[in-house]
Amino acid sequence: MSKALEIRSLLQESGSLNVSLQETDIPTPADHEVVVRIEASPINPSDLGVLFGPADISKVETSAEGVLTAPVHPQVLPRFKERLGKALSVGNEGAGVVVAAGNSPEAQALMGKTVGVSGGSYYAQYRAVPAMMCLPVAEGTPARDAASCFVNPMTALSMLETMRMEGHTALVHTAAASNLGQMLNKICIADGVELVNIVRKQEQEDILKALGAKYVINSSRDNYMAELIEAIAATGATLAFDATGGGQLASDILTAMEQAQLRSATDYSIYGTTVHKQVYLYGSLDMSPTTLNRAYGMSWGVGGWLLPNFLARAGMEKVIAMRTRVASELQTTFASHYTRELSFAEMLDADMARQYNAKLTGEKYLLCPQKDL
Repeated sequence: MSKALEIRSLLQESGSLNVSLQETDIPTPADHEVVVRIEASPINPSDLGVLFGPADISKVETSAEGVLTAPVHPQVLPRFKERLGKALSVGNEGAGVVVAAGNSPEAQALMGKTVGVSGGSYYAQYRAVPAMMCLPVAEGTPARDAASCFVNPMTALSMLETMRMEGHTALVHTAAASNLGQMLNKICIADGVELVNIVRKQEQEDILKALGAKYVINSSRDNYMAELIEAIAATGATLAFDATGGGQLASDILTAMEQAQLRSATDYSIYGTTVHKQVYLYGSLDMSPTTLNRAYGMSWGVGGWLLPNFLARAGMEKVIAMRTRVASELQTTFASHYTRELSFAEMLDADMARQYNAKLTGEKYLLCPQKDL
């Protein structure tokens, strides 16, 4: 077999977004590369941003040819003009078996091994990958267990490294019962870092408390702000990572941080406390505008945070240390749990697309490109 299949996402000038299977050549590895037969690739929120872009998935349909089609509102289309007419590959991470290797010793050493991979285009049956980008896992580890070895684990570890690099001592995290949030709790407990978790539902509280989380704040409760202030005062948290992006949650966190700091302030200033309070927006679960009600003085910041940008700043030595930790704790701290494993055909089913695009807390879907073939 010299041909393989991969998923591509195409946004057309007509305002239609098409997601389809495309036939490609199985790659031949360069000297420093390996070819991985991809057996599992998670469907992360960042992947959905590329897969569906600005399309209205409530109106998605599957054609007789198996192509997912969804409309894009004409007012939104100009914002995405750079991707018009381009069939984009999708999938930030995955795992599989190395079936071909280049001539370099590091590539040859991976032959036949199960590896986790990152860097993009993994909603495909085969992918050529630089050997240095592969994370070999222990013999006998299923590909599904290694599929989410990069985005969530490295994001969680990078949040703690950001905290240390910027001089903070504790964290606040939103949408905290997600797979990522559960990993972050395990790391913080192991490393002795105080963490304030913000969730929306009782069942999400229960998930985190079962893991041993000490501070879990439910934003749907009437006394939410009072509880948030108490938790931040107890932990001294001055850094937050917000997965929602929109609405006023970032502003609420800054307000709670300021109120907690005021408890120990000895002097009054119209400019508020001098302790810097920072919220990083790293997700867009809420697509509404970010609202800031500036009731927290002048020592604060709200900015974007992206994993690849942080890793470039952290340097190779730190990145290698983080990857080593992920490999050693892949089936414990960094274990992922999946709601369902999908074949290509199932992923391109309209009803299923609405389900996995909902991005519900506690639900995570896994694409298995070799399934049902």
